[in-house]
Amino acid sequence: MNPFYLVAGIVILVIGIVDIIWTTLWVDGGSGPLSGRLTTGVWHGLRTTSGNHDKALSIAGPLILVLTLVMWIGLIWLGWTLVFASYPHSLVSTRSGAVADWSGRFYYVAYTMFTDGNGDYTPLGDVWEIASSLTTASGMAFVTLGVSYILTVLGAVSNKRSFASTVTGLGERSEAFVRTGWTGEDFQGLDLTVESLASELSLLAEQHKSYPILHYYHSEQADRASAVAVPVFDEALALFRYGVPDEASPDPAIIENGRSSAESYIETLDAAFIEPADEVPPWPELDRLREDDIPTVSDAEFEAEFEAMTERRRHLLGIVRGDAWEWPPVEE
Repeated sequence: MNPFYLVAGIVILVIGIVDIIWTTLWVDGGSGPLSGRLTTGVWHGLRTTSGNHDKALSIAGPLILVLTLVMWIGLIWLGWTLVFASYPHSLVSTRSGAVADWSGRFYYVAYTMFTDGNGDYTPLGDVWEIASSLTTASGMAFVTLGVSYILTVLGAVSNKRSFASTVTGLGERSEAFVRTGWTGEDFQGLDLTVESLASELSLLAEQHKSYPILHYYHSEQADRASAVAVPVFDEALALFRYGVPDEASPDPAIIENGRSSAESYIETLDAAFIEPADEVPPWPELDRLREDDIPTVSDAEFEAEFEAMTERRRHLLGIVRGDAWEWPPVEE
């Protein structure tokens, strides 16, 4: 018996299993310790080597998913191989009766994880028969969890791009979003749209909290990037809240609900290791609204209210830059 191999194998198995469960089943836990570091490492590596090229960054999400699944399988595979290697006579060849060497152990663990064996090697003793059964159970269970995780993430990617397209379809700048909803007299009809977008953003925030890898699914087009759409949406709601008089603004309850959804999205930054920006992005310009005769408060009153949003807007700028975009310009 080699206790070093046994302990090393068990430790690797525990680390792998914890990371898989942490990432796939713990909704509030975000990525596991290993998965989170792999995610950020691949993302920063691609940004550095590609110079923030959109085409290169668009493969970050799929690449991270594949590497994460490979890492999980590799940890389970290596862990069980070391466990079997701890006892020289744990596995023997059914053809020659020879004790399995390292290649034989890797081979046996691989096919046991996925096919429950093909008879080339056999375990000796009750302990190793039980270990073989656990190898099969862990392999199938955790690979299934990994594949299910991938499918869930891909569904969430579609949701985030749908949200982004809807927001930018109304306006690629916060002022344009507000102007789109102006009928010439009021914002009638915009309440339902804002309420629907708030609901979508709330779901998106929960998905980003559960699957931080979503932050690294980069779109080649800015109008399909949620990292661009969320600041546009939040700034537009801030314009309704602080830039337009209450009597002309949409339902305040709907506006606040939308801003609460944006706040929930901002809270996902910690799980994705995205830091707030050091500086504050440029303010929206009320003059752009006045061009369409939209009633506004005074510039001084608006600026005073926006000063209180400094920290929130630094976080939003962090989201934009974290996805390799620039803060959306306010000019049309």
